[in-house]
This record gives sequence, structure tokens and C-alpha cells, in this order.
Amino acid sequence: MARIVVVTSGKGGVGKTTTSAAIATGLAQRGHRTAVIDFDVGLRNLDLIMGCERRVVYDFVNVINGDANLKQALIRDKRVENLYILPASQTRDKEALTEDGVERVLGEMAEEFDYIICDSPAGIERGALMAAYHADEAVVVTNPEVSSVRDSDRILGILASKTRKVEQGGDPMPGRLLLTRYSPERVERGEMLSIEDVGDILAIDLLGVIPESQAVLNASNAGQPVILDAESDAGQAYDDAVGRFLGEDRPLRFVDVPKRGFFGRLFGG
Repeated sequence: MARIVVVTSGKGGVGKTTTSAAIATGLAQRGHRTAVIDFDVGLRNLDLIMGCERRVVYDFVNVINGDANLKQALIRDKRVENLYILPASQTRDKEALTEDGVERVLGEMAEEFDYIICDSPAGIERGALMAAYHADEAVVVTNPEVSSVRDSDRILGILASKTRKVEQGGDPMPGRLLLTRYSPERVERGEMLSIEDVGDILAIDLLGVIPESQAVLNASNAGQPVILDAESDAGQAYDDAVGRFLGEDRPLRFVDVPKRGFFGRLFGG
């Protein structure tokens, strides 16, 4: 049976879809049969990040409504073996995600995949709650700023109380923090919360820290998960996060201000 992972946040624009694409790709690169689902009905960005927007014929809602079967809607990634994408509908509203339909589709997918990554909309609207309800664990994505961290704290409260696991008398869903757009230089200047500040507020395990990087925008514009850019700082940081997700012990990188050499200090470079 598949492990269902929701990638969520309280605030929009923090990098959930980038994270969902990177984690799903990283898991597939390691040989795990992986599917990533776009729960953001009406907007649909995952297919753009994954570079498969022109290959979308059927979507998640089509499968829920019985207009297509799962095999027709799943898009196989051309670059990474074992990786599949289930896009969201761009023309329906959030109400198209029915509880019975989502449960049925996830149940069918769980028979075929090792991991199912659910790319959740931001906040607590229907799509976000639906993505979280059936998950086994969560990756909470936040930026190191007060409003983003505060909203993520609210999401953690929902994960602790409004999931199927909790309703059935189980423990609250385990959540891990992924801190994105982190700049140690800005932290040093007091313009951004530090890793320790965020950890003190949210009090969950840290999965990874993704540096503020032009590589993320470049990858998005190219329709490529940034983890495939193995030379970039962001790509390496996402690879580290996937390794930790699978139980590997990896040190944090890109979290300290680079030390300047002698000539850099001498000439202010």
C-alpha cells in the first residue's frame, strides 16, 4: 500500500507545488513508484512545473466523475522512470472534489504506487482539507516570515484534529517542516526569521531548508522540477530533503553566510 503524503501550507506562494514536484521526482529517482496529484482545482499549476501541460487530456475530476479511468488520466513523466502526474481540472470549482470520489481514487492508486504526493492548495479551503484528510503524513512548507509561520501553525492544528486517522482514534498525523526561500544573509541582518526561530514557533521536525535561489524560478519557467538541476543549491537542498524523508542522515547545507576570503575582506567583495 502507498504512503500518502500531503504537501501543505497556510499561506500561498511559499513553494508547495515546487516542493511536491521535487519530492515526487526525488522519490522516483530512488526507484520508488510515485504519483503526484494536483488538488488545486480551478488553478492547476503542477502540470506546468512538471512540464506536461500539453499532455493533459483527462484530469483528477474526470476520474472522480467516471468520465475517464485512472490510467487514462495519469501522465507518465518522460524524464524520470516510476513518476506519474495526475493533474487538476482547470474548469471546475472546488466542490467537484467529493469525499467518496477522492477516497476511491486514492484507494485505487494506493494499490499501484509506493508514494502518493498530494499537492494541496494553500489555507483551509475544501481542496486543502480533502488533500490532508486521507494523508498518512504531512510536509508543511513555510517561508521564514511571521505571517507564513503563523498560518502554518494553524495548519498544524488542523492536521492534529481533522484527519481520517484522528477520527478513527489514531494519533495526530506526523508533520515535518520544509523551510523555503531561506537567506542566511537576510537572517543575519534581522530581516528574516532564523531556522531556530521558526522551529521554536512550530515545534515540528525539520525536513529541510531550501535556499532563496534563482534556480527555482529558472526550473519553473523551463517546466522542470528543480531537483533535476543537480548543480544548483536549491536542487541539492531538495535532494537532501528527500534523503532525510527516507531516513538518511544528511547535514543541513546553504544555511550559513559564506565566509569571505582574505581578498574578499580586503576589498569588500
